[in-house]
Amino acid sequence: MKKFLLVISFAFIFINISNAQAISCGKILENQSMPSKILNGPVHYAVYLPPDYQVSERRYPVVYLLHGYSDKEWGWIQFGEIQHAADKAIADGIIPPMIIVMPDGKITWYINDYQGKDRYEDMIFTEFIPYIDATFRTRPEKEFRGVAGLSMGGYGSLIWSLHHPETFAACAALSSGVMTDEEIKNMPEDQYRSIFTNRFTSSPSDRLTPHWYKNSVIALFNQLPEDKKRDVRYWIDCGDDDFLYKGNSTLHILLRDLNIPHEYRVRNGGHSWEYWRTGITDALKFIGESFHR
Repeated sequence: MKKFLLVISFAFIFINISNAQAISCGKILENQSMPSKILNGPVHYAVYLPPDYQVSERRYPVVYLLHGYSDKEWGWIQFGEIQHAADKAIADGIIPPMIIVMPDGKITWYINDYQGKDRYEDMIFTEFIPYIDATFRTRPEKEFRGVAGLSMGGYGSLIWSLHHPETFAACAALSSGVMTDEEIKNMPEDQYRSIFTNRFTSSPSDRLTPHWYKNSVIALFNQLPEDKKRDVRYWIDCGDDDFLYKGNSTLHILLRDLNIPHEYRVRNGGHSWEYWRTGITDALKFIGESFHR
């Protein structure tokens, strides 16, 4: 009888451990879409829901995580393994439980085009963020919302935070596609056409247009009023072998000179998923600190 009870006890312990391990994993939702009137079509996205989302009724902070040039909304899942990083960081108490939303930014650079025909940024703030807040149990206040991204998505995260500082508490830009005026002017024409696809201008010979300066991270920080310098917390991370080193280091120097608070990291590595996988936890930790008081 004692042996039987011992076996039963071990069985219950095993079941409880198995259940605990299952609950400790968040849930990924892929193939999601939202109908957009502004873009006249669906906007695809993926979502990470924290481990206790399914068994609680609470609301959660949310981070918008942006992919790089030529990737899709599932890039951070397939290549960045964001679900594993978030699960471990939450379990270890490094970040608070949070919802992570990954929209498909195509090759829009996450902004409106110069003609106002492809109003991607308008869609995000007029339709997409309100849709996410209505669909998932988010905390919709600024202090519980962050934005992050890599490469083109790093640029997008910085632009969104500068255009809409009332929306985000923190921004983490990894290997961001920040470029100086000189880099834009000196870029080979075929490369310029390929990368920007009429985003800033129709004429590669006339690149430093009003629309460029409206969407230049460096220009926008230069114009930031004194009373707005602390509206958003910034984390900038770029590898020492990254081809985007010049824009990122120039941005860091500018922020230092302007006394804009930020964290700047240079780690060993280049423009690669290995670099971003090993940096995303620290980036989320930085954002997550904004969700505490």
